[in-house]
Amino acid sequence: MQIRRAKIKLLWLTGLSLLFTGCSISDWYNGYYVERSSIKEYLKESEAYLNAESPEKKELRKQNAAYCTELASKPENRLERKGYKNTVFNEPMYRRCMEDRGTPTYGTYLAIQAEKRDAERRARGKRVM
Repeated sequence: MQIRRAKIKLLWLTGLSLLFTGCSISDWYNGYYVERSSIKEYLKESEAYLNAESPEKKELRKQNAAYCTELASKPENRLERKGYKNTVFNEPMYRRCMEDRGTPTYGTYLAIQAEKRDAERRARGKRVM
């Protein structure tokens, strides 16, 4: 009798261990949860960046976005990507156009701030990677 119970317990233990090792909590936390929370944080920060602008700047951003979107989506400016039958929207051209016209996107703004921080650190004699 006791051997039979031990076999059942061993079978349950083996099954549960296989189930939990195949889908560990660290994989879920480091993958799905962290990615989702970082996207939410980025969207919240970009919305705060855009809402802090003056009404004139918002109007200029609307005009620039319309112009730059049209420019980057023209057939001659679209990018060819592997796996796509048609070409795709030229995001780098859009970002550069927005920056040149005085209304950088939030991602471009972050890159500019990082460059300024690195330049300040270099001026102080610190090493920047």
